[in-house]
Amino acid sequence: MRAVVFAYHEIGYVCLEELIDFGIDVPCLFTHNDDPNEKIWFRRPAELARKKGIPIYTPDNLKEPSWAPIISGMKPDVIFSFYYRNLIPVEILSIPSIGAFNLHGSMLPKYRGRCPVNWVLIAGETKTGLTLHYMVEKPDAGDIVVQKPVDISFDDNAYTLFMKMAGTARILMKEILPHIKNRSFTRLSQDGMGQPSYFGGRKPEDGLISWQQDAISIYNLTRAVTHPYPGAFTYLDGKKFFIWKAWPLNDLTDSLPGSVISTKPLAVSTGKGALTLHRVQLDGGDEMDGEAFAEKYDVENKILGGNT
Repeated sequence: MRAVVFAYHEIGYVCLEELIDFGIDVPCLFTHNDDPNEKIWFRRPAELARKKGIPIYTPDNLKEPSWAPIISGMKPDVIFSFYYRNLIPVEILSIPSIGAFNLHGSMLPKYRGRCPVNWVLIAGETKTGLTLHYMVEKPDAGDIVVQKPVDISFDDNAYTLFMKMAGTARILMKEILPHIKNRSFTRLSQDGMGQPSYFGGRKPEDGLISWQQDAISIYNLTRAVTHPYPGAFTYLDGKKFFIWKAWPLNDLTDSLPGSVISTKPLAVSTGKGALTLHRVQLDGGDEMDGEAFAEKYDVENKILGGNT
């Protein structure tokens, strides 16, 4: 079986590795150049492709008329997309004889779109998963080939959940590749599988904390955008104040949301309950333990929030 691969990120690396181990002929890899403004904490499929002598392309625009004939000339049985960030034009999706498949990081039709790992944590979900599906013109809407669930623990964060997903992606590919090769897989329409939900991309400024929310909702935001992502933040004395690790408390408090109600441990009131701050960082300073930060800076009776 011959497969043209579009891939990026850790899951792209893992899935390309599985294709190679299975013996699939990969004539080329389409991927992205690294963004100098993005923290690269993951393995890139290009690293593996270079080791294996697989040619690499990094086009900015797959709609350029030269790409479809080039891919058609490779005569792929399959196209795979693993965390590739650009839409692949329909004229390319129609080339492979078996089909063009995308691996999406949710249990479709829920959490279509961007950043599903972050969004499921923000929503406080206890389960998510991976879906291999046919690619069609509309993103994440094609027939489902296989799904594999992933449990979310209450103490999972963006990094730990993403690595769970990467491990599950490896298992999913091991299991489905023989069926794709033999064309013995099934396909299931997403119609009738429940109401689809769609989520867009996230920006660093989306990490701003609203202390009027309850403690669990704020905790979910902190763990969804903690390292290696830009982080949840508030303001302290006019400076950005990042909260990298926190934990919700059910303690009722009549203090104004955002008020520092304790320094040992460092704790802040919310719209319902309180939040202990375990790892924090004032913009431009070092990341610190919450209690150590409270001891170094005069935060007693301070109110977090705003930007002034």
